[in-house]
Amino acid sequence: MRRAIISDIHGNLEALTTVLEHIGQQKVDEIFCLGDIIGYGPNPCQCLDLVMKQTKVCLLGNHDQAALFDPEGFNSGAERAIFWTRDQLENGAGTRADIDARWDFLGGLPRTHRDGRWLFVHGSARNPVNEYVFPEDIYNQKKMEKLFSLIDKASFQGHTHVPGVFTESRTFLTPEETEFKYTVGEQKFMVNVGSVGQPRDGDPRSCYVILEYDSADVAGPATVTFNRVDYDRGATADKIYNIPDLDNFLGDRIKQGR
Repeated sequence: MRRAIISDIHGNLEALTTVLEHIGQQKVDEIFCLGDIIGYGPNPCQCLDLVMKQTKVCLLGNHDQAALFDPEGFNSGAERAIFWTRDQLENGAGTRADIDARWDFLGGLPRTHRDGRWLFVHGSARNPVNEYVFPEDIYNQKKMEKLFSLIDKASFQGHTHVPGVFTESRTFLTPEETEFKYTVGEQKFMVNVGSVGQPRDGDPRSCYVILEYDSADVAGPATVTFNRVDYDRGATADKIYNIPDLDNFLGDRIKQGR
C-alpha cells in the first residue's frame, strides 16, 4: 500500500494541482486529505472540486468547519478570509448543482478516520479538528502522554503546517533530520504531514507524505516519506493581492513559507 497524505490546502489551486501531478508520478494507491481544503486562499471552489474527485478519504479541518458554521478563535484576517470563502462557495463557480455538491461534501466530512494501526485527524487524537501539536510540545510531558495514550501505533495530522515526526520518547524530527524518510520502529509516533498550500516551516515548497506498508501485515514494517514540491507561488500571491477581502499578508507568507 502506498498512500499519499495531504493537508492544509487552503484554497491554493496552484499548489494543489502541482502536488497532485507529483503524486501521480509516485505510483500511489490512494490519496487521503486531512482537512483545511479552504480558507485563506483564492480558489476554494476549484480546490474542493479536485479534492472531491481525487481523494479516497477527506477529513474536516477547522477552516472547513468555520465555513459551515462560524469561525471561533480566528484572527481578523482569517475571519475575513473565511467569510469571503463562504460567499465564494455560495455564489462562486459552477451550477447550482455544483454549489450544492460542495456544501454537501463539506457537511459530510468526518473528524477522524482509522485504518488498522493508523489514525488520521486534522488536529490531534484528543481534539481532531482544533488542537495544535507544535514541535515545542515535546516539552509538555502531560500533553504528550495524553496524546500517545489515544494512539494505537501512529497518527497522521496537519493543522500547524509544520512537518515532522513526534516520537513517543518525546523528540521531534524535522524532515531534514530523517533525510525525508522515517522508518517505523517499536515506538508510537505522530506525523505532521505539513501543508500543501501554506507551509510555515521556513520552506515555501508544498509538503506532503507517502505512507508505505504491507496492508496484509498488521504489524509489519512501514516508511513515511516527506515530499517537497515547488509551485508558482507568485501566481497564487498575485491572486490574493487582487482580492480586497484577503489580507496581503496571506500572499506574503506563502512566498516566505512562514
